[in-house]
Amino acid sequence: MYEPTAYEITTPTPCTPPPTTTVRPVILPADIPPGVDWVTLPNGVRTLAYTHPAPAPQIPVTPAQPIPAWAKTTALLAPTVGVGIGAAGIGLSYAAPGLIAMSHALWSAAALVVAAVTAVPVLIRTARRAVGSSGSGGLSTTHITQNITATGLFGRANGTINNR
Repeated sequence: MYEPTAYEITTPTPCTPPPTTTVRPVILPADIPPGVDWVTLPNGVRTLAYTHPAPAPQIPVTPAQPIPAWAKTTALLAPTVGVGIGAAGIGLSYAAPGLIAMSHALWSAAALVVAAVTAVPVLIRTARRAVGSSGSGGLSTTHITQNITATGLFGRANGTINNR
């Protein structure tokens, strides 16, 4: 039934008490070979015996589930976006001198537009004054008078315009 062992297992019988005058040998825990442990027999006697390790509990194995499509897309998209950002940075570093020149040109164009918006009305006003003061049929000014009346906050407004 059991394999022959290299160690003899002996236990005292309950009917023969151990002698009180003899010294019993003491076994140190370090001297106990692997696979041998203290056990309590059904009659209450503790003894050394070979023990079999308890089998490990079987954990049910779940089948592998497929990877969702969104996870695959994200995993493939992340390095692509990173490389694209890196390439854009390198491209901007090469284009920096040209971008600086275009920036200066845009500021110059904006200054020209502001100067034109300011200068044109001044030139027109100066030209009208020059024509009006020359005496050759000067420009006449028109006076318009408006009278508007309304009743209430959302009432209908009525008005008249008088030209002189």
